[in-house]
Amino acid sequence: MTVTAAVDEPAAGRPRNPVGGHVPVAGGLAKTGLAYAREIGAETLQVFVANPRGWATPAGNPRQDEEFRAACAQESLPVWVHAPYLINFGSHTEATAELSVASMRHSLRRGRAIGARGVVVHTGSATGGRPRRAALAQVHERLLPLLEELTHDDDPWLLLEPTAGQGASLCSLIEDLGPYFEALEHHPKLGVCLDTCHVFAAGHDLAGPGGMKAALDELVSVTGEGRLKLIHANDSKAAVGAHLDRHENIGAGHIGADPFGELFRHPATAGVPLTIETPGGKEGHAADVARLKELRAGAC
Repeated sequence: MTVTAAVDEPAAGRPRNPVGGHVPVAGGLAKTGLAYAREIGAETLQVFVANPRGWATPAGNPRQDEEFRAACAQESLPVWVHAPYLINFGSHTEATAELSVASMRHSLRRGRAIGARGVVVHTGSATGGRPRRAALAQVHERLLPLLEELTHDDDPWLLLEPTAGQGASLCSLIEDLGPYFEALEHHPKLGVCLDTCHVFAAGHDLAGPGGMKAALDELVSVTGEGRLKLIHANDSKAAVGAHLDRHENIGAGHIGADPFGELFRHPATAGVPLTIETPGGKEGHAADVARLKELRAGAC
């Protein structure tokens, strides 16, 4: 089934591209996460709803969930969930595949509970020396049923995040999203989270003349219009094509600041929020959010 997804439009009074970051939530979504978001000047935020390096599926705190959801709605803060890093639907290990299903289902359900617009998951790799086509067949078998469970109007999008190309990655270059989308039958709840550091490390020279435009043009060509729902705005400590996932502060890495201005001007990014995952703690995050806002203003 092939669909054309609608392009998100910015709400009245909101910037074309809300800028924010991934926020810590230890101590509570509302108590810790919202306070941090406000302190760094975030207009959008991303959270974990489980240990990102474990398989536990905590139930959450209903009071915190409701307080968080209500405050984000009142303040017009788009919310995103990042699923745990261990998830790999291309794994040759049955236990990993089964745990990936349980973990992803948990993130999607928790995302709905807190009002998240989307849940980001890394696209994984073909382990155990298995062919890519076999790993993608397993993606179809294991992940498509989870997409089919997204039947409520307030269910989040499932957002595929290509990786930096380490090992037998199933999806790092933008062109790799084509077979991945085919494996998931271009499901109408399927979208993309584009990490600028990852695609740069995978080999897309965003720093070169017209590099950002070329990458975004290719993304639209491969996935169709309206599939880009979130951008992880990260500079890169490593050079283009290094296949190293090393995030750097905006303008301090090999991508540089100017390509982010180009990003803000591209039609494919209209209405798409940006979240940073950069180093430096709260001070560094506030500086990166402010820098992106400056670049956004210059692009406008």
